[in-house]
Amino acid sequence: MDCEEVMLTVRIAAAERALLRELARGHGTDVSDVVVDGLIDVVPSLHVLPAFPARPELSALPAVPAVSAVPAVPAVPAVSADAGVLRLLRVLARPAPCAVTLWLPAPVADLLPLVGERITAVSGLRIGPASAALSAALRFWLSGDPQRLAAGLAALHRQGSPRLVPQGLDVAA
Repeated sequence: MDCEEVMLTVRIAAAERALLRELARGHGTDVSDVVVDGLIDVVPSLHVLPAFPARPELSALPAVPAVSAVPAVPAVPAVSADAGVLRLLRVLARPAPCAVTLWLPAPVADLLPLVGERITAVSGLRIGPASAALSAALRFWLSGDPQRLAAGLAALHRQGSPRLVPQGLDVAA
């Protein structure tokens, strides 16, 4: 039998836990919903970060024109990408003494090993199980500007998040 939700316990810092609760309270959702929305925001930003450490021999190779019909991902300035890697490394270096239990939709939980592999590629640090990948991604997201996080959540919810749209009941009369 397939589960609709998966329970995971993550480790975060006390300030991160307080921010997470504040974001949930401010948007009228629970902490697990905010984490899912945060993952929607952070996973693409992890994708554009360069792998660490940068290998200079690869930067000296000539550029090969793309043959694929898939459009290329827009280039990210090296300064902001490097700053993102440094921010990720700082987040992973800080202790995370608080445990928080979250409920995630199964399809989101199924993506966590891929998130962990990307974090390992970017940071050079082995992340481990899915809960550790979620913890690292969540802590990276929470290390952003709190006002921007709240604004991003508000924008996501304005676009019609299914969790916030009132559900009508189909009741036969």
